[in-house]
Amino acid sequence: MNIGNVILENSVFLAPMAGVTDISFRGLCKKMGCSLVYTEMVSSKALYYGSDNTEQLLRVSEEEKPVAVQIFGNDPEVMAEITERYFNNNDDICIVDINMGCPAPKIVKNGEGSALMKNPSLAYDIVKAVKSVSNKPVTVKFRKGFDKDDINAVYFAKTIESAGADAIAVHGRTREQMYEGKADWDIIRQVKQSVNIPVIGNGDIVTADDAKNMISMTNCDGIMIARGSMGNPWIFKQITDMMNGIEVLEPTPSEKIDMCLEHYDLALKYDGERKALREMRKHIAWYIKGLKNCTEIKNIINTEDDVNSVIRILREYKINLINEF
Repeated sequence: MNIGNVILENSVFLAPMAGVTDISFRGLCKKMGCSLVYTEMVSSKALYYGSDNTEQLLRVSEEEKPVAVQIFGNDPEVMAEITERYFNNNDDICIVDINMGCPAPKIVKNGEGSALMKNPSLAYDIVKAVKSVSNKPVTVKFRKGFDKDDINAVYFAKTIESAGADAIAVHGRTREQMYEGKADWDIIRQVKQSVNIPVIGNGDIVTADDAKNMISMTNCDGIMIARGSMGNPWIFKQITDMMNGIEVLEPTPSEKIDMCLEHYDLALKYDGERKALREMRKHIAWYIKGLKNCTEIKNIINTEDDVNSVIRILREYKINLINEF
């Protein structure tokens, strides 16, 4: 699949997720067959004013390239400025993606994220401004609409295309739904029929069969995996194996713990012990979900304040799981 001048190995992507798709997790997903990973959502205004913490979100490892950066904001001039300043001469970044779908109240309150779906003319101006200065492809991620009374994804998609976007990703829920209810794949089909740029479908992809069904129903050009990847980077291999006619296999309990430990090592490498200890708690819970005694292990780990103790607990847990079989 191609987006602008970027040639990708396949059409399966990792969605940008705040607090999840950091440098450690992205590398694992890439290793498992994901062709394009996205940074966590980055504030254009924070970059404009030189926030060190925000710049940390732009760290990229060698193993995860190519990487798309996702920015958010509501000021076309600011977003164009940071695109020129941070991304045009950054070989780590291959695509600039603009978030117009985040439903978080603090984002929407500022007129950013999915709030832009209520203001297509401003969305047009933002894409036009960024595209006019960017030497990388520019893409946009948005939703079905703002609420059930304002389903405007098709019109919005046409507006974004006319502003010069190279591709779009559509999440089949409204902002009002947040992440609840069922994603509407038919709206993705409608968007695909209405534009001539690549359309990436997003929402409720948790198995390889889900990906197959979305492609069949919508004819979308690519699949974007979000929550289905949490604790499950194997989903990318499963989907690509399915696409290539290879048997789709489920990871064993032992493989899940091994991946969790590898993830922990990367978190320690990139973020240090203190942050890794805190951030990995949620990831560990996702990796071991559904395994025997997972709740007990999760609760024990959440009380630990020593990295070596957590690693020891996980290794012992793996041995116990193996002995069960």
